[in-house]
Amino acid sequence: MLGVTGSIAAYKACELLRMLQREGAEIRVVMTESAKRFVCPLTFETLTNCEVISDLFPAHRSLKTEHITLAEWAENILVCPATANIIGKIASGIADDFLSTVVMASRSPVLFAPAMDRQMVQNPIYISNVEKLKKLGYRFIEPETGQLASGLEGPGRLAGMKKIIDAVLSCRNTEGCLYGKKILVTAGPTREWIDPVRYITNPSTGTMGYVLAETAALRGAEVTLISGPSSLEVFSGIRLIRVNTAQEMAEAVHQEWPEHQVLIMAAAVSDYRPAKTSSKKIKKQDSRWQLNLEKTEDILISLASKKKQGLRVGFALETENGLNNAIQKLKNKQLDLICLNVLEEGAGFGQGNNKVTLIDKNEQKEELPLLSKRETAQKILDKIEKLINE
Repeated sequence: MLGVTGSIAAYKACELLRMLQREGAEIRVVMTESAKRFVCPLTFETLTNCEVISDLFPAHRSLKTEHITLAEWAENILVCPATANIIGKIASGIADDFLSTVVMASRSPVLFAPAMDRQMVQNPIYISNVEKLKKLGYRFIEPETGQLASGLEGPGRLAGMKKIIDAVLSCRNTEGCLYGKKILVTAGPTREWIDPVRYITNPSTGTMGYVLAETAALRGAEVTLISGPSSLEVFSGIRLIRVNTAQEMAEAVHQEWPEHQVLIMAAAVSDYRPAKTSSKKIKKQDSRWQLNLEKTEDILISLASKKKQGLRVGFALETENGLNNAIQKLKNKQLDLICLNVLEEGAGFGQGNNKVTLIDKNEQKEELPLLSKRETAQKILDKIEKLINE
């Protein structure tokens, strides 16, 4: 259930609703009378194909006690934007309109995404109300600092859409064997520097690793993400460690792995680096330029020599003899599972989809069809859960 209150940020609830729908959410909208001054209910009705509810005593009488029915229906309640008024009402136990009544009647997680001017955010009464509700288990998506509708700069601006979406997704049911497990995920490429302005890398964007980390977090795991250079945003609640080179990636994995129970090595780590890095830009020359390379550390092989209980997952990308090469890597690196990526049109680096074959340490194979990276991550984590249970 999306509750919209009378803030200038109410127009942002329309885009938020669409983003939640893209995540698979079924949404009912409740508006306060003040909210209808900013956004017309017809907008939300068109987007949801459901009537917007705002009147506690509607002219057309329902046989059901509608605020109770809706409170029981909603798996989550998000009040966005949330004004100081609605927060103060709930904190004081006041239920004098439809939205406050549903929130009071609900046993589901309730999230508030406040939006107001800075003087109101800094008001001690508002601060006290927020602290009271937090102690009672209500959740808050803290407002950001920036330009406000009044023209002032300061705290009170509605949180970013991704931050709000992440908070809603985090309220999903986290029952399962990943709940509380510490999972270490690597993602993205590495950069091996030739000189201050040139480096060797690969086309990895890090998307697969980031989606795996997010999916694991949504299943209740405590996730640490070690990421090479990437422009992707990390899911809220995930601990992020940024690295650049293969050596930095190796050092971070060696340091973090002892504290984790599952390692998902999804990063595309460079196999070679320049044997010598110039401290100054190498000038263009007429003659041919020869670059000497040396091997980087194979992180999974170095971990295989260490006696530690834990489940290790690797990735392989091959252009020929894929299955045989992946099985060889599985054995050499003493992995519990390897994910063989198949390069084809529409799948692989920089694509929205992946085509993967899962091979466990008993060489049992599961060939997945062409799936989105999110669907692929779900399948991989399903397999990891199965291996943990076994």
